[in-house]
Amino acid sequence: MSGIPPINQEKLAAIRAELGVHFSRILSYFAEDGVKSLDAVEEAVRNRDAVALVRPAHTLKGESLQFGADALGYTAERVEKAARTGVETHSFPLEIVDEAMRLRTLFEEALAELQREAAPRPQAIPLRRAAGGFGRKVG
Repeated sequence: MSGIPPINQEKLAAIRAELGVHFSRILSYFAEDGVKSLDAVEEAVRNRDAVALVRPAHTLKGESLQFGADALGYTAERVEKAARTGVETHSFPLEIVDEAMRLRTLFEEALAELQREAAPRPQAIPLRRAAGGFGRKVG
């Protein structure tokens, strides 16, 4: 979706606060599940199988939106809705093929930003001053 940054910083801050020290571990699950979902989406598109497209698009949508990956989540949502319509009409929604194929790029962008956020931040080290100060003789 144009105009939507890969990560909604407000949602990300909320999930970081909620997960605390578990954020990195849960993010690794998102990364693993995301790749599986993307593989399934791409296979369903190749096979023109609307039924097989629904679940991985739904999973990717939900997990992405929880992490604040709004561009990815909203694109996955459109793919899911079109797939559900395709199931009902017994057809494959060709109009969403391009969006479905963009999901991997959106996922990679979002995951890269999330992993940067999960990286340990350097801690400031307090400096101790010598009793006499720099270049002064201590008495």
